[in-house]
Amino acid sequence: MKSVKQGSSDPKTKVEVGQQFPLTIKRLGINGEGVGYYKRHVVFVPGAIPGEEVVAKVTQAGERFSEASIKKIRKSSPERITPPCPIYDQCGGCQLQHMEYAATLREKADIVRQAFERYTTIKQDSLTIQQTKGMQDPWYYRNKSQMQVNKTKGVVQAGLYAEKSHKLIDLSACMVQHKRSNHVTQVMKQILQDLNISIYNERKHRGAIRTIVTRVSFKTGDVQLVLVTAEETLPKRKQMIEEVKRRLPEVTSFMQNINDQKTSIIFGDRTSLVSGEETLEETLGDVSFSLSARAFFQLNPEQTVVLYDEAKKAAKLTGKEKLVDAYCGVGTIGLWLADQAAEVRGMDVIPDAIENARANAANNQVQAYEYEVGKAEEWLPKWVKQGWTPDVVVVDPPRTGCDQKLLTTLKQTKPSRIVYVSCNPSTLAKDVEQLRAAGYKVANIQPVDMFPWTAQVECVTELVKEN
Repeated sequence: MKSVKQGSSDPKTKVEVGQQFPLTIKRLGINGEGVGYYKRHVVFVPGAIPGEEVVAKVTQAGERFSEASIKKIRKSSPERITPPCPIYDQCGGCQLQHMEYAATLREKADIVRQAFERYTTIKQDSLTIQQTKGMQDPWYYRNKSQMQVNKTKGVVQAGLYAEKSHKLIDLSACMVQHKRSNHVTQVMKQILQDLNISIYNERKHRGAIRTIVTRVSFKTGDVQLVLVTAEETLPKRKQMIEEVKRRLPEVTSFMQNINDQKTSIIFGDRTSLVSGEETLEETLGDVSFSLSARAFFQLNPEQTVVLYDEAKKAAKLTGKEKLVDAYCGVGTIGLWLADQAAEVRGMDVIPDAIENARANAANNQVQAYEYEVGKAEEWLPKWVKQGWTPDVVVVDPPRTGCDQKLLTTLKQTKPSRIVYVSCNPSTLAKDVEQLRAAGYKVANIQPVDMFPWTAQVECVTELVKEN
C-alpha cells in the first residue's frame, strides 16, 4: 500500500523506466521507502532516508507515483548505519536496518501523522501523536516464525520469499527471531533432510512438508512446533517424533496442520496433536495464557506489555465498566484490563481461540467474563438487545481495519469510550474518521514499536464520545 498525499503529485510530469535524476528525500512512506518529488511527481525509493540527496533510477513508472532504486547517494544522512544482518538486502523482512534505531522511532510517528493528514479532516495542530515507544534491545524479539520449506539441489531449505519474488531466502539465523526459534527451525530442517521426508513442490502441488512454524514461550523457553503439510499423513511419523524428542527437548508441543489447498495462506483448517501438549503456556506480567497452534498472540511479548498498558491507560477503567474485547483472540487485551473492569466479553471467529480465551479467563481467576465464537457485529447487537450495553470497547482488528458492519454497530451502540489498537495507520485513520462523524473525539494516539527495523507501527488510539 502506497501512501500518497492527495494533490501532491503532478500528473503532467512523465517519467520512464531507466530514467535517472537527482532527488531529495523528504520523508518515509508507509512501507519504509524514502519519498521524494521529481517536478512534483512522487517517487518512492527503498533504502533512502529523509534528508538524503540521491540519484534515483526509475524501476517502475506510473501516473500518480513511481518507484526507483538508489543509483548513488550524493549526500548521506548522519542517521544511516550499516545493516548488521548479512542478508538484509535480500530477505525483505526488515526495511529499516540501514537507519539508527532512534530515527526509525521518529519516522514511525511521522508515518502515523501522514495517515491522519491524508484520511481525516482533523486539524494537524489539534492532533495529539506521542513519541513512538521503542525497545531497549530491539533484537531477537519475535516469538513466532513461519518458514516456508523447499528443496534445492537435494538440500532442504526454510526461509522467507524475497520481496516481490518467489525466490526463497534460506534463513539460518534471523536477527529479529528468538534465538531458540532459529535453532528449532535449523534442527527441523536437518531432521527432514536426514529422514528424507518429501517436501512440498508448489508448482507441481505435490509433496508433504510446506511450512515449519515455531512459537517460543519467553517465560518458560518451551517451544511449540507445527509442521504444515499438504497431505493428511505425516510421513515417517514415528521416526520424526523420536528425532524431535531426541534433538529438540525444548519442543513441548508438536502439532500437524493440514493445508492441501493451492494458496499462499499458511494454515489450513485442520490441526492435530503429534506429540506432547496441545497448547503452549505464555505469561505477560501477572497474566498467563494457553496458546493453541492457530491462536493469534502478539509476536513481541516485551512490547506487548507496553502496548496493553497503553490500552489500559486509554480505557480509563474504574472497576464499574462493562468491557468488550472485539477480535479478542485468546483474550489477551481483555484479560489484561479485566482487573479494572466489572465484566469482560469478547468474540473471535476462530473456535480454538475462544476455547483458549475461556480457559485463560478461568485460569486467571477473572470473575465475570463471556467469550463467544463469531463476529463483533453479530454479538454486540445481540447483547444490547438483551439489555447488556458496553461502556468501553477495545478493538484490535487485522491490517484491513474494522469491518464496516462493526463500525456501524459501534455508531449505534455508542460506548462512552473506544480503544482502537491498530497495526495499520492508514486503515486506523479511515476508521477514526467514520467514528468522528458519529460523535467521537480523538483524545490521544500512542505509537508503539512492536516490530523494530520494519516499517510497521502499532498505535493505541483513545476515542471519547462527545456529549
